[in-house]
Amino acid sequence: MNDDFLEALRAAAGADNVLTGESECWSYGYDNSRRHCLPQAVAFATSHPQVLQIVRLCNRYQIPLTTRGRGTGTTGATVPLQGGLVLSLERMNRILRIDPDNRLMIVEPGVTNQAVQDAAAEHGFFWPPDPTSAAFCSIGGNLAYNSAGPRAVKYGTPRENTLGLRAVTGHGEELRTGTHTTKGVVGYDLTRLLIGSEGTLAIITEAALKLTPLPETRRTLRSIYRDIQSASRAVAAIMAQAVTPCALEFIDKAALDMIRDYSAAELPAQAGALLMIEVDGSTASIDAAVESIRYAATNDGLLDFMAAQGKAEVAALWATRKALSPALRKIAPKKINEDVVVPVSRIPELISGLERLASQHNIKIVNFGHAGNGNIHVNLLVNPDDPAEMQAAHQCLDDVFDLVLQLEGSLSGEHGVGIEKRDFVAREIDPTALQLMQAIRLQFDPNAILNSGKTLPAIS
Repeated sequence: MNDDFLEALRAAAGADNVLTGESECWSYGYDNSRRHCLPQAVAFATSHPQVLQIVRLCNRYQIPLTTRGRGTGTTGATVPLQGGLVLSLERMNRILRIDPDNRLMIVEPGVTNQAVQDAAAEHGFFWPPDPTSAAFCSIGGNLAYNSAGPRAVKYGTPRENTLGLRAVTGHGEELRTGTHTTKGVVGYDLTRLLIGSEGTLAIITEAALKLTPLPETRRTLRSIYRDIQSASRAVAAIMAQAVTPCALEFIDKAALDMIRDYSAAELPAQAGALLMIEVDGSTASIDAAVESIRYAATNDGLLDFMAAQGKAEVAALWATRKALSPALRKIAPKKINEDVVVPVSRIPELISGLERLASQHNIKIVNFGHAGNGNIHVNLLVNPDDPAEMQAAHQCLDDVFDLVLQLEGSLSGEHGVGIEKRDFVAREIDPTALQLMQAIRLQFDPNAILNSGKTLPAIS
């Protein structure tokens, strides 16, 4: 890396905010995908003007630039494939403004999701996106991936809950998008374009988040079914009635069998699928909401329906779901985890197809996820030290993606594309759309310094 560039970088970010030693930079070369590439330098920005200067320096010296938050992504989107500079935004962690009257909060990208929730709660609000890693992941990362979580079934994703952004394009130009109002149709919607773009167009330095009032109360429910078909019919019925749950989580038979082996969770022997359901709203209407969900969830395959009556029972009901991740870590610490999406009515076809592929390729597959919007986490349990098994797993994954697209689904619901799914994108997006997306990318980043090699396949 050019000494002149490093000298200018230290002047822009401050000498204490730049790392160049291999051991210092090592941990900034990976994310939760377990892929790793060593950056040549790491810079910590603490303000929007610093980000602007750093991007302009990278353009001037043609330095590849990868922006990261806390590294919780699972697709390799923050792995610096070309080395270069990693720009960490973890120190841009201020909540700049809370405006309860207008139901918005302005934050820097390094603020954690949990810090936003805690600050909003003091004023009686919350920000709906709630990824599993909320205690650690950053808002910038949530926006870069459009990461949502269970509440998306009722409240939407970051795209529906962000009013506007401040950013620096790949060309080193300042940009403001959106509004501070819930209505606004002037110009193109660049806010939604940047959200989910995985740092390939611009670097977000501020976000105006749309806040939602906290519900008065919440109820937790669990329903257990004889088979996946019964559970899927229940999901469709629940989503067709007037009460939208704030969480509707699904666990398949393979996952339930695993939970039995690795926890003390009590489950009927004949259980073939399980739904975890939460409803929220006013105290006056919550009982009626629970009954509406119960009625929709009831069919001839229902084995058990339970509504928790207190904190202890809520914890007991969620214990089954919480037992799944430790069980997966014990069995397959290096599993392949995908987050495909299909129309809700086609979940049974997806699960049946996955069972067929598991048998065909001799790969154990465990499925769970956000059934209310058809977002299923497909886990291939493999031994990475077995070349034959890994080859079978990759062929199985290829077939999984074909199955999802045949069912009119999408290859990713909230984990993003990064490196892991980049080479499959052309199966879902037609050539015209891909050409337009590549042109948009070049418009934002004409020197191709931002997160090169990610998200979109190379132009053929």
